[in-house]
Amino acid sequence: MTDIAMGTKSWVYAVKPYVEKAPLAALFLGISSGFPFAMIGANLASRLAQDGIDKKSVTAFSLVLLAYNLKWLWAWVVEGVKLPLLHRLGQRVSWMLLAGLLVMAAVVNLAVVDPASDIMATVRAAILLGIAGATFDIIIDGYRIEILRPDQLGIGAGMSQYGWRIGAAAAGALGLIVAQHWSWTAAYLVCSLFALPAMLAALIVGEPERHREIASRKSGGELFQAITGPFIDFFKRQGAWLVLLFIIVHKIGDTLANLTFRLLFNDLGYSNDEIALYDVGVGFWALLAGIFVGGVLYARLGLKRSVLISLVLMAVSNFSFAALAAAGKSNLGMAGAIGFENFASGIGGVAVVAYFSALCDLRFTAAQYAMISAAASVVGRFLTGTSAGALIERFGYVDFYLLTTALALPGIILFWLMMRAGLVDSSVGSAATDEGHQPAA
Repeated sequence: MTDIAMGTKSWVYAVKPYVEKAPLAALFLGISSGFPFAMIGANLASRLAQDGIDKKSVTAFSLVLLAYNLKWLWAWVVEGVKLPLLHRLGQRVSWMLLAGLLVMAAVVNLAVVDPASDIMATVRAAILLGIAGATFDIIIDGYRIEILRPDQLGIGAGMSQYGWRIGAAAAGALGLIVAQHWSWTAAYLVCSLFALPAMLAALIVGEPERHREIASRKSGGELFQAITGPFIDFFKRQGAWLVLLFIIVHKIGDTLANLTFRLLFNDLGYSNDEIALYDVGVGFWALLAGIFVGGVLYARLGLKRSVLISLVLMAVSNFSFAALAAAGKSNLGMAGAIGFENFASGIGGVAVVAYFSALCDLRFTAAQYAMISAAASVVGRFLTGTSAGALIERFGYVDFYLLTTALALPGIILFWLMMRAGLVDSSVGSAATDEGHQPAA
């Protein structure tokens, strides 16, 4: 066989896992998962800042994202409650359709409010979108894990991250451009269509074979067990409390920094078109590169070492924004900071999401991942909403981003200790095992 033929065969072998049905579905699920976050995160921050709302109020709106951290409270409903009529399509598919429609309705509702004239109406609309988006995330994450085989968790995590950033970036850029040339109302109405990819993916792929139905609710005892079962299963594992502590602290600095980038860009004097080009455009391609490198690292180094490397890189990415703030407006500096942040996030998105997915038990996939993903950013989002704006105004952007860099260190140290103690391996659930791959009887 010639070198060219061997190279072609190797390339096809490397690409094939990414074009299988389940990983491709994970891509489309990610697209729909990412766009609500952009609507109530970066785009809403830009919209409020351009309407003259003060920094403290703008950063306080990030508390709306706490709905994503509270989603474990109602995840059991998505897990087991059967929807009239729609349930014939399957538990996961029916909830995917309902949640998608709720998100579209909530985006339209946020589109028609005017923050400058009625800030409380904007608050209510943002909260409704936060709840709808969090519910959409519950079903998207459960569906994604269950359609993937154990050996596809890393690839699926990467494809999901590709999709998430495509959805967030596309909605973010499209929203900015439409708002620049028409209005924010038109921008939100157009972006509501980003809910469709996940809904269509669910209809095409159908109910996942690995999904395990929870027993029907016939008594108060069974209902109580359905609500508490996901937590009992998780916390009976060896080192579960340390694993939960890592989940909580590993992303504090990253979350705190990410939710303030648009404020920095606005104060440095970047236009909407410049933000769309550098924050969204350069960041998007850097993320694609990061996810590719993350997949290579995951395949070559395994889950543990790739997670540790990604944690270090994400800490360094926060430092790059301190450098940008110190340098002032610089297109090259913005491209470098945004590029490195997205590159590091891409690597982390593969490794960390694969680990969190592996922690789930297939009996409680949606509920457990809701708990894990909620815990992963709750502290950072709370700090952003309650103190980020005040910290920036008091200390300035440079010291603020240096603080977020320091806050990333505890997660790095804790994961290294977990690796040495063997807790990373002992904490995984049936989603990561061959046994879990068998369809439920």
